[in-house]
Amino acid sequence: MSIFKKLTILFIISFVLMTVIGLWIDNINSKRVDNFAKEKYLKVIDDIFKNIENKNYLDSLILKNSLEKVNFLDENNLETIYSQNSTFGDISILKYKSSNIYILKIKYLDELYIFKALDEESLSDKTILNVLVFLDIFALLIMFLFIIKLLSPLKTITKELKAFANGNLSTRIDIKSNDEIGTLAKSFNNMASSLENSIKTREELLRDIGHELRTPIAKGKFAIEKIDDFSQKELLKKIFQDLEKLTNELIELEKLNISKLNLTIFSAETLVLESLGKLYLEDESKVDIEIFEDFKIEGDLDYLSIALKNLIDNALKYAISFPIIIKVDKNQISILNSGEKLSKEFEYYLKPFTQELIQRDGFGLGLSIVKKILDKHNFQLIYSYKNGFNIFTIHL
Repeated sequence: MSIFKKLTILFIISFVLMTVIGLWIDNINSKRVDNFAKEKYLKVIDDIFKNIENKNYLDSLILKNSLEKVNFLDENNLETIYSQNSTFGDISILKYKSSNIYILKIKYLDELYIFKALDEESLSDKTILNVLVFLDIFALLIMFLFIIKLLSPLKTITKELKAFANGNLSTRIDIKSNDEIGTLAKSFNNMASSLENSIKTREELLRDIGHELRTPIAKGKFAIEKIDDFSQKELLKKIFQDLEKLTNELIELEKLNISKLNLTIFSAETLVLESLGKLYLEDESKVDIEIFEDFKIEGDLDYLSIALKNLIDNALKYAISFPIIIKVDKNQISILNSGEKLSKEFEYYLKPFTQELIQRDGFGLGLSIVKKILDKHNFQLIYSYKNGFNIFTIHL
């Protein structure tokens, strides 16, 4: 889970908790306000009862407590806070729902007095508390947005790092902040520039080495043709052929370390045919192709065909009987050849310059190249031995 998702979840949890706490505080405050209003207006009602016959005093009392006489009352929108029955009459303190307007209802003998009172002091306290809760929630939202903005460059860094890992060596991070993220971006750019220069130097060196090695090999092969001794001539031809093959394999192995994959989508059958085309088979009866279920592959067709070609070439070289079998089925390609089981652990043969002691053709780079190509594609090479067949399977 990304850090942005974690922060969002944390914000939602905090927001919900703060909202619940705010509602809880508002409920407690409402009860506190109602209790305060009850005590206040019970004293007012008691004063009214004592002076109900004194009209002048009653008017001054109404004015002093900001009371307003009411002729009509909508009982549906009212809730009772306090009520009491007595010999001379009944008293009730009611409150309009969702407001701080109180109703004082006094029945004295046959007379009914109804007063409306707005408790501005309590309303002010409640408003201040609600505003504070709202400001807390608003501050939480601002902090969340600020943190998201602060960390947003991480998305750019992640994107550019993936591009660099996929072979785009010219990738740079365009972040110029003076904080730790800016320092990280600057460090990456310095590292990327250094690595890009190193790889370019290696590429140039590789081209120079290839040229310097191939030129004398070509001259040597040309000079061999002037030798009259047939046996010596064939021996030197074999030496130069092996030397040329070693040079090509070393250059190919080095290219794999610095090259970028050219990803396309193609079928497994296309890959098999492309690989066989690179082998230049003189006797096609030595290979049997079995396609049970063709499938699509996303990868570098050129490199994958080299890998499969090397596997087929090894199978042909070490087989004790023919044909070898190329099997395509359910996201895997298998190469089967009859022969003895490998004498060492399979990992041994994946290292450069290793080969079976009984067979000296080549320089043991074929499987090493195969492994590098498959590793660059995140594919697997599995070896098994069953019913007298060595089985090399590429899991795609």
